[in-house]
Amino acid sequence: MTTPSRPADDSAELLPVATPARTRAALRALIRPDRGLALTGIGVLVAATAVGLLVQPLLGRIVDIVADGRPAGDLTLPVVLLVAVAAVQGVTTTIGLTRVARLGETVLARLREQFVERALDLPADRLERAGAGDLTARVTGDVARVAEAVRSALPEMARSVLAILLTLGALALLDVRFLLAALLAVPVQLLTARWYVRRALTLYADQRVANGAQQQQLLETIGGAVTVRGHRLERQHTERGAGRSRKAVELTMRSVNLVLGFYGRLHIAEYIGLAAVLIAGFWLVRDGAVSIGTATAAALYFHSLFGPVNAALVLLDDAQSAAAGLARLVGVTDLARPAEPVAGKAEPAGGAEPDPVPNQRTGPHRSTGPHRKTGPRQRTAPGAAVAVDAVSHAYGPGRPVLHEVSLTLRPGEHVALVGTSGAGKSTLARIVAGVQQPTAGTVTAPAGAGEPSVVLVTQEVHVFTGSLAEDLRLARPDATDAELRGALSAVHALDWAEALPDGLDTVVGEGGHRLDPARAQQLALARLVLADPALAVLDEATAEAGSAGARVLERSAEAALAGRTALIVAHRLTQAVAADRVVVLEAGRVVESGTHDELRDADGPYAALWRAWSGSRTAPHP
Repeated sequence: MTTPSRPADDSAELLPVATPARTRAALRALIRPDRGLALTGIGVLVAATAVGLLVQPLLGRIVDIVADGRPAGDLTLPVVLLVAVAAVQGVTTTIGLTRVARLGETVLARLREQFVERALDLPADRLERAGAGDLTARVTGDVARVAEAVRSALPEMARSVLAILLTLGALALLDVRFLLAALLAVPVQLLTARWYVRRALTLYADQRVANGAQQQQLLETIGGAVTVRGHRLERQHTERGAGRSRKAVELTMRSVNLVLGFYGRLHIAEYIGLAAVLIAGFWLVRDGAVSIGTATAAALYFHSLFGPVNAALVLLDDAQSAAAGLARLVGVTDLARPAEPVAGKAEPAGGAEPDPVPNQRTGPHRSTGPHRKTGPRQRTAPGAAVAVDAVSHAYGPGRPVLHEVSLTLRPGEHVALVGTSGAGKSTLARIVAGVQQPTAGTVTAPAGAGEPSVVLVTQEVHVFTGSLAEDLRLARPDATDAELRGALSAVHALDWAEALPDGLDTVVGEGGHRLDPARAQQLALARLVLADPALAVLDEATAEAGSAGARVLERSAEAALAGRTALIVAHRLTQAVAADRVVVLEAGRVVESGTHDELRDADGPYAALWRAWSGSRTAPHP
């Protein structure tokens, strides 16, 4: 179960935060595959702690030998045993802590994988509502807090808890009255822990939310610096950033005061317990119930509790901070995944609009195309490659983008979406591709047997760091070099690829050989060819090339789409000319549909767009 979180100014709908119960359940599920490692590590730590508890009785024995005036030779055995205890405890503690640390790193790696997988699968509109700062804060700050707790707090906490329990048992073995005296400190310690925990969890959660809001503001201000300066909004953005920073600092100072109060209460508990044990020892030695050495051992036992008790309670600070971070990570991993597809109805003969049943889409959203769909897919009946039925979408209350759009793409048909900016073209393309869910309506799309059913290529192309061949194999990991060259040749990119310093082995991406926008887009189109989907969706995939590379990219896109069904968000109307059919969107509604010649001659919205775009251009005939 998760609860929504919101920033201090309520400006965005942040990603959810898991409840404490759900966070604990998720943690148990993460540990379950490594139960053997957990039990072994704890068992070795128990043995190490038990061996270490022999130190106090041995020191008490030395006190009794000296108090009784015995020969110095009697000290040899206790001293040798102390050395042996130190050696054995050191070895077993190292082994136990190593196993606990390995467990923690394994669980952390598993959590990271789940988080990244789910974050990539989030719908685009959900991320837009939350803002990039929230997800960035979780990927960086929250993961770092959990990692720090796993690497330092978890092993120390395990050792401290074991030391406390076994030491209290050792006090009882000396004399149960020593245990009772020591337990006088427990009520103060429990009340302190309760006082701290009740305040810390909420405080640290609020602090992480405030940090996320602060980071979001910084990203918006820095990322839009040109626009901010252009509109003379520096003062407003500075004040907004300062306000969010003040909120974060205020919460940080509250956490500092909380920790100071926490330590002050712990010192009171220590004084109460140690005074009680010393008084009990005085009475018992006076009455002859125990020796001076035994009373010394009891005092040393309680004094040895200072470290573990303080460590355990101090680590509550790290534990609460890590728990808040873990809850934010689990909140993302627990976000409801889209439902699996269900069978749809066949398109009626004669090209009538289909009557599909509801179909939800799955698969990760990758903003640097091509986008590959994964998981089970619905296979439509013969005669209908894609069926969009009464699809509507809104990016929030009062922000509708699409209004009951219905559209059918037949097998092998290339359909161009055109319209003015904000008409809803990209939104419809993402919905058809399955990377975004519609608010209402259904989409029925093809499903392949072992191959991706839909690939989306956008204008936001990313060149991944690595060799050119590795970048291409993202679409098909088992592709041979010959297949890579074939895909590059298909999109007219083989010549420049082989002319690179090391050919297909040339390192590209960050720190590597720089590819211009046109070549980066050809690389994305080559990945589309390698993926070989039944349906390709191009969302202004040639927009970043500029005029010089536009014609080259259009030829590459045409080659990549050959033989497959395609939905093309047309950045240039030459793409509409070459399409089998043109669909015109206006204010989120389909207002025209037909071939280029039909719509141009109809003198409607498309004709107006064509006249405005073409001007003196001479466009090719289809």
